[in-house]
Amino acid sequence: MAFSFSLTAFVHPQLRHVVGKMSLFDTILFYVVHLLDKFDLWHRLPVLLGLAYLGLRRHLHQRYNLLHVGKVNGKKYDTEEFSYRTADGTCNHPVDHLVGSHGTFFGRNMPPSTSTYGLLEPHPATVATKLLERRKCTDCGSQLNMIGCAWVQFMIHDWNDHMEDTEQVELRAPEDVAAGCPLKSFKFFKTRKVPTDSPDLKFGHLNSRTPWWDGSVIYGNNKEGMIRVRTFKDGKLRVSGDGLLEHDDNGIPISGDVRNNWAGFSLLQALFMKEHNAICDVLKEHYPEFDDEKLYRHARLTTSAVIAKIHTLDLSIELAKTDTVVAGTRINWYGLLGKKIKDLLGPKFGPILSGLVGLKRPRDHGTPYSLTEEFVSVYRMHSLLPDKIVLRDLKSTTSEDKSLPIQEEIPMTEMIGKEGEKSLSKIGIEKMLVSMGHQSCGAATMWNYPTWMRNLVPHDIDGEERADLVDMAALEIYRDRERGIPRYNEFRRNLLMIPISKWEDLTDDEEVIEALREVYGDDVEKLDLQVGLHAEKKIKGFAISETAFNIFLLIASRRLEADRFFTTNFNARTYTEKGFEWVNKTETLKDVIDRHFPEMTEKYMRCTSAFAVWNSDPNPRRYLPIYLRPAT
Repeated sequence: MAFSFSLTAFVHPQLRHVVGKMSLFDTILFYVVHLLDKFDLWHRLPVLLGLAYLGLRRHLHQRYNLLHVGKVNGKKYDTEEFSYRTADGTCNHPVDHLVGSHGTFFGRNMPPSTSTYGLLEPHPATVATKLLERRKCTDCGSQLNMIGCAWVQFMIHDWNDHMEDTEQVELRAPEDVAAGCPLKSFKFFKTRKVPTDSPDLKFGHLNSRTPWWDGSVIYGNNKEGMIRVRTFKDGKLRVSGDGLLEHDDNGIPISGDVRNNWAGFSLLQALFMKEHNAICDVLKEHYPEFDDEKLYRHARLTTSAVIAKIHTLDLSIELAKTDTVVAGTRINWYGLLGKKIKDLLGPKFGPILSGLVGLKRPRDHGTPYSLTEEFVSVYRMHSLLPDKIVLRDLKSTTSEDKSLPIQEEIPMTEMIGKEGEKSLSKIGIEKMLVSMGHQSCGAATMWNYPTWMRNLVPHDIDGEERADLVDMAALEIYRDRERGIPRYNEFRRNLLMIPISKWEDLTDDEEVIEALREVYGDDVEKLDLQVGLHAEKKIKGFAISETAFNIFLLIASRRLEADRFFTTNFNARTYTEKGFEWVNKTETLKDVIDRHFPEMTEKYMRCTSAFAVWNSDPNPRRYLPIYLRPAT
């Protein structure tokens, strides 16, 4: 303890209380992490040292930022009998069949907010109008395109959505900002609040989606959803003749999740339903004895793993583009020894050397798997959406600045819901995909929240339009407060990050500082998480804030290591030889696009990743091994 007290003076005053709650080993790790944070060093370190920092920080989050909500009430089951992903996410955890299933509680990464500020302090409409609403569309350059933007929603619809109450709330804009609000007032349903029968966290919220990485965005979150998308022939899913989604009699797309959809999101659903069906064809050819059910189950396992691998090894890198993060994401899947050694020898050397995928047994660090309230909050990325979709002329023989010429610009309001489905059908899958590839998405920054989303027609879980329009910018501020998400400073303290003491600690932008002071005064504790995430100075190469990244650091690993189909059952026996080979040979979204549109990327894509703007330069060739590189 003498060691602990001797170093306490070096710790930020607002974080000193955490030291006494830690073991000696964790205390030492905390001091190392905190020292690097204090001097803003970790992302400036050589790659190997940066990886060590991320490993230490992730360990601390695994120890102190996983809180279980509710009780474990499931039962043991035969994992051999359920060697496939179920319709509702049951029978995935090795000893409790209910963990991570449809309708279970969101977990938490930290206790609910202890703030005394009210739900309307300051008013969500004031925050939305003065700090979030788009003044002009700021894009993120060549780093991330509209496919990447759609992919974020594609994944959110795979993982989480809060169950709603039957009681509505009405928000009325204050007089001083009402003139600038598209909606002077709007109604929405409360988040359903459920007793947990637990003494620690007495109330929680239920997830209407399955939180596993199980492809439920295309397969559905329960038996009814699964039945809706299947053809019940050769294991395949329902896809229209033009390669897009089929629609029911009401014009609603037939897919696993149809709430609040838009054309780019539907496009990715269709692409991976096409991927599923292609896998079925290969499996049927090599395993003619398989019936419809077996073909479906194995194709779902394979497709879900392909989606998880693309997100891990492709999308994540574009969101935080540094050599250290590139190395870290690859270690999550392949380990320090890399793909060649893992392919040759298998996952024999533990999580550090061989990666999390293929572990002998799932790891949940003593907390049954779920996704968390805080994860939902940091994944609010509507600023990535543009004001319009820019369609390219694929028939043109000329180019403009290394890019296809612009043919048409369509407002985003014409690309959402049923109207968006009609627009997508006219555009076609190939033109839409190429056009999205060439268009940069919006940046996660201040004053970049789409204005059209402040006057939005929301959907229910069946994809039907609701009568009441909503102001999504104001609603997201309210939702965080309603669900007990700590405000920015408390959030950072709970993540063992250094809080701000003045606005200048958050940003160098004087205009932003002035606007923050107008809304929150000099009270930095009042700052909403969403505003802080958008105002925060970003690390070079990061499209997201460091605060959000630290939640991703924890959850990205957890989604893999807690899932038996990425650990115990990630093998040829469960997936079949051909299914397992399919996953192992697929590394990026470009591989999937090449498979279904073999000429597309060769003809229209110059960059390395399908998530980067397609006419941008490819990543330069680097001869120095990544682990030996200095900071980027």
